[in-house]
Amino acid sequence: MSGAWLQVIGMGEDGPEGLGARARAALEGAEVLVGGARHHALTEGHPAERLRWPSPFSALTAEIGALRGRRVAVLATGDPMWFSVGESLAATFGAEAELHPHPSAFQLAAVRMGWPLAGVETLTVHGRPVESLLPAVMPGARLLVLSGGAGTPGEVAALLSARGFGDSRLTVLAAMGGPRESRLAATARDWQGEAPAFHTLAIDCVAGPDAVLLSRLPGLPEAVYAHDGTITKAEVRALTLARLMPMPGQLLWDLGCGAGSVAIEWMRAARDACAIGVEQRADRRAFAEANARSLGVPGLRLVSGSTPGALAGLPAPDAVFIGGGLSAETVDAALAALRPHGRLVANCVTLEAAALAAALQARHGGTLTEIAVSRAGPLGPHRGWTPLRPVTQWSLHG
Repeated sequence: MSGAWLQVIGMGEDGPEGLGARARAALEGAEVLVGGARHHALTEGHPAERLRWPSPFSALTAEIGALRGRRVAVLATGDPMWFSVGESLAATFGAEAELHPHPSAFQLAAVRMGWPLAGVETLTVHGRPVESLLPAVMPGARLLVLSGGAGTPGEVAALLSARGFGDSRLTVLAAMGGPRESRLAATARDWQGEAPAFHTLAIDCVAGPDAVLLSRLPGLPEAVYAHDGTITKAEVRALTLARLMPMPGQLLWDLGCGAGSVAIEWMRAARDACAIGVEQRADRRAFAEANARSLGVPGLRLVSGSTPGALAGLPAPDAVFIGGGLSAETVDAALAALRPHGRLVANCVTLEAAALAAALQARHGGTLTEIAVSRAGPLGPHRGWTPLRPVTQWSLHG
């Protein structure tokens, strides 16, 4: 057995018998076993002291830290580092913890479905709204999803059907690798009943003729947003996001976020990207909240207030977008807060804001661009170009 006092052991439906020699030795030598009811049932007869998952779950690391000096085994399902407890324990305890992976639910499900795992998107809706799947729903996409409970397939089926993906095939895979393994499949439009509470959901996405197709690339049409007319236009938004450069796990401040379009497309564009939208008007915050859910990023955080005052206490961003309320004070606060390699983009439609952007560019550097877009529209019995309001854009990369 390893000298680490904390052992994090992934386990399957076959229990201790399915463990490798090193993981089994770690389990057998444990003085304390930590896990859920299912894990304790699989290790029935082990003489160790038993602890259940705490409530709230965020208390877990503190409870385990209090056991330092004893031999502790935390029991997880499958791979502890894949949407599981291992991530937080490894981050907290570092070399004090040894992790023992087991084939994950995703690996087992991919085998059962005959899908190469490299071509599958792995997601979870455990503790999250099912709308968080929407950015991954595209024609031909194959998704493996850790479920939130027995009702998850029904919720997903309703969501897919409403978006024109009713022909998508859902397969519920439960208790994989054990004697109770089961499989249940139907199209989204034909789904009925509930599934086992603990399962993995495989989704083979099929777009119908009325399917709503939305790319993860920025520049979604304004029509998919609820708004009052104050929204960054699609063409300008695409260039804005290109300069903000969404990256996995990074944070955007969207200042004067309005309907939330820039923040939403930032979050859709990169895995685990997050955003905070600051907006003074309650009606626009309501638009942003509704848009975030309908477009698959319900985790968008909205803050009431005006800048720069509302920025106090917010976590440091990797990028800042100023879509309204440009001021030297707001820029100073944003630049002071930006993390290394940070990006700042400000869009201006008034002459006064454009003049300020020019002055700020002269002081801080960066790029000043005028964006002029025209769209074809009716002109009497013919068609002509209708110009949109030009936008002055200042962008600065750290």
